Amino acid sequence: MLILHDMQAIHWIIAGLGISFVTLALLAIANRRLGVSTGFEDVCALVLDAPYFRRPALLAGSPWRLPLLGGLLIGGVLSAVLGGGWAPIWDLGMFDTRIGWGPGGKVLWMFVGGLFIGFGTRLAGGCTSGHGIFGLSNLELPSLVTTLSFMAAGVVTTNLIYRVIL
Repeated sequence: MLILHDMQAIHWIIAGLGISFVTLALLAIANRRLGVSTGFEDVCALVLDAPYFRRPALLAGSPWRLPLLGGLLIGGVLSAVLGGGWAPIWDLGMFDTRIGWGPGGKVLWMFVGGLFIGFGTRLAGGCTSGHGIFGLSNLELPSLVTTLSFMAAGVVTTNLIYRVIL
């Protein structure tokens, strides 16, 4: 069951087939690797004139990465609307009851978490979708190491937060 509105979840294989279709289509049609994190660099390149965001390798991929990000956003909105609606909330559950920093603290918490995710993504040369989906499907050893590192860091961080801090 889905958390929202007690709806029955779509079978996982449908999502897997959709992801594999997009991955294979990108590879076959455009000779491009699936990945989302570089798309965020494309978004930054729209507003920042820094040399890092003007490198040829980044600019060459933005014609397909920006629509991919847009599609992810539109797909999420459509899913929420068709699933009964979505309303933003500030409730962070256990964080609020145990730490309770208020709205400013929540924004700070999420901002710092985003910095860690961004740093790790750039350090690894890609995100979980790029390494975990595309790289592993191509049997790339660096993607295996990176995906195992992402997963291990997630397990350690979750246990640290929920068992030690909260």
